[in-house]
Amino acid sequence: MESSTKRVLIYRLGSLGDTLIALPAFHLVARAFPNAERRLLTNFPVNAKAPSAAAILESTNLIHGYIRYAVGTRSPSELLALWWQLFRWRPQVLVYMGPTRGVEAAQRDARFFRLCGIQRHIGVPLTEDMQQHRWDESQQALEPEAERLTRNLAELGDAHLDSPESWNLHLTDAEYARAKQVLPTTANRPIIAVSVGTKVQSKDWGKENWRALMKQLATHYPDHALALAGAAEEIEASEFAADGWRENSSSPVVNLCGLLTPRESAAVFAQARVFVGHDSGPMHLAAAVQTPCVAIFAARNKPRVWFPFGKQHRVLYHQTDCWGCGLETCIVERKKCLTSITVDEVLTEVRAILG
Repeated sequence: MESSTKRVLIYRLGSLGDTLIALPAFHLVARAFPNAERRLLTNFPVNAKAPSAAAILESTNLIHGYIRYAVGTRSPSELLALWWQLFRWRPQVLVYMGPTRGVEAAQRDARFFRLCGIQRHIGVPLTEDMQQHRWDESQQALEPEAERLTRNLAELGDAHLDSPESWNLHLTDAEYARAKQVLPTTANRPIIAVSVGTKVQSKDWGKENWRALMKQLATHYPDHALALAGAAEEIEASEFAADGWRENSSSPVVNLCGLLTPRESAAVFAQARVFVGHDSGPMHLAAAVQTPCVAIFAARNKPRVWFPFGKQHRVLYHQTDCWGCGLETCIVERKKCLTSITVDEVLTEVRAILG
């Protein structure tokens, strides 16, 4: 515990999923610097459907303020303004949780932060080992991103990744009350939470698959209610999927797309027995509140790195010959890694959780 430190700058880019996967790291920094003002240097959201970090971290007391900039800017005036803002605040410590962009990029970042007057740096990935996800022999897979981040911050202590408290969003009474307010028609039925949306074409399983899955779920779980969540742009796609449920069940359907903040969505997911969705921010929200997830993953990223953290989750990932492509739009291979995942496969994983 470093109680004498008064100002800590945390560097983390991204939106919903990137912020949520770093929750144990944020908690670790808060424990290590309990008396410090902790500000987050982050980016402006790059997509209208992408919530800011502040929308997730508000009310947690993990972060006390935000400094934002446009990612990739080369504008001298913008960089000078950012430098002056940081230099004037005079943080004593930098905690680096930036993306893996290579050692050279990390070195450039370190030089910039030193020019801002920050002499103590923690977690800057100046070696290939810090940049890469280690191979986990016990799992025969790569380590999760949350593990890589907290490994790089090991000098601050144990992040306790397996503890639910390390993922705690500190949802407020008002947020839980909002969840109760929007779920009245579920009439105390067990809830299946679903999010069919994604910002990225290569992650989209397809509306026909979602509709067919909802039809099957309605047949197997007639006593359950269905709650759909996501951005306002996903209302139509969610309704299309929900029509499959309505074909086979008269149990309640609640479409909450566009009605809730990310934290209110988390409060809804906390009431559900299972969450079903893409590799997405809502999936990580559900995992943070310890709701078992059935997650449908494209193979654009390497397996396990971005999976929901925890042993209670079930992930569908087909490692095709083009895995690890990193594509946001897949035309040539027609998303074969994702579209080869069948409705029956997903149903089997849901049944493994619900029985």
